[in-house]
Order: sequence, then C-alpha cells, then structure tokens
Amino acid sequence: MISGLQHPNLVRLFGCCIEANQLLLVYEYMENNSLARALFGPEEGPLKLDWPTRQKICLGIARGLAFLHEESALKVVHRDIKTTNILLDHDLSPKISDFGLAKLDEEENTHISTRVAGTIGYMAPEYALWGYLTYKADVYSFGVVALEIVAGKNNMKYRPNENFVCLVDW
Repeated sequence: MISGLQHPNLVRLFGCCIEANQLLLVYEYMENNSLARALFGPEEGPLKLDWPTRQKICLGIARGLAFLHEESALKVVHRDIKTTNILLDHDLSPKISDFGLAKLDEEENTHISTRVAGTIGYMAPEYALWGYLTYKADVYSFGVVALEIVAGKNNMKYRPNENFVCLVDW
C-alpha cells in the first residue's frame, strides 16, 4: 500500500525485507531528520527556520494530507500526524512518513469505528474518546502540528503553569 502512494510530500518507500520476525522498510534518505528535531532540536539547538520556511512546511504537510484524503486512488487516514512523523529533505521540504497506523477508507463509509491508536496530544477528541475516525482526525492533528510550527513549542512538553496541560490548552 505504501509503495503505491507516491507524492512529493510523502516519503518514498524503496523496498522492504522480511526475515523471520524482522521487518525492515527502506525509505528515501531525509538528511534533515524530522520536523520535531528541526523545531525542538538536539542539545546544540534546533534548526533556524524562518517564516517562509515554516509556511512551506505547513503547506507541504497540507498537500500530502489532501493527496491521502482526496486525490489518491487509495483513500487513507494516517492516524498519527505529529512532528516526529514529518521528515525534512535537504531543501527542508516536508514528507509524511510512518504509515504503521494508517487506515484505508472505503468511500461508502461516513466514518470508521476502530480501536483508538495514535499519539495522545495529537488525537482529535471524537476519535480519542469514541473511536470515531474520519479524515477530520488527521486535520485536527495537522492543526496541532501547525500550532507547534508557529509557536516553536512542543505540544507534549509545553507546561507554562498549572492551568494548561498542553500547547492546545494554551
């Protein structure tokens, strides 16, 4: 399924290897690592992302999601959009990766009822609480990622005071 999804804002799968209980996926090399690393960085500091670059990253993620949801022959709900699953190439162009939790959507469904999987803090409330999965779950997660890109703060680590649990509350 992953190899059938080809778009400039989706990471390319070159191959896989299954040997005994080992599964290896071979993706294209993304020299700037993840968006999380670029924003929140290693100890020596995150990348310096100017506003045009941040906008380019947001638009690229949105284009990738639009492809998954509307333009691809396979309609896919990713279910785990977050900064660690957005990889950056040498030009800092974003590519959505890690389709391990993705669900195929048949067009006759208005939603998919499913066991909840994903990352707390990025999950849409209706999905986290009731397992009600639509494309809107990915859009909500993208909104959290966009907020992290604009604020430069990590949703999972942002605790300004006891009145806020996460960046979304802020």
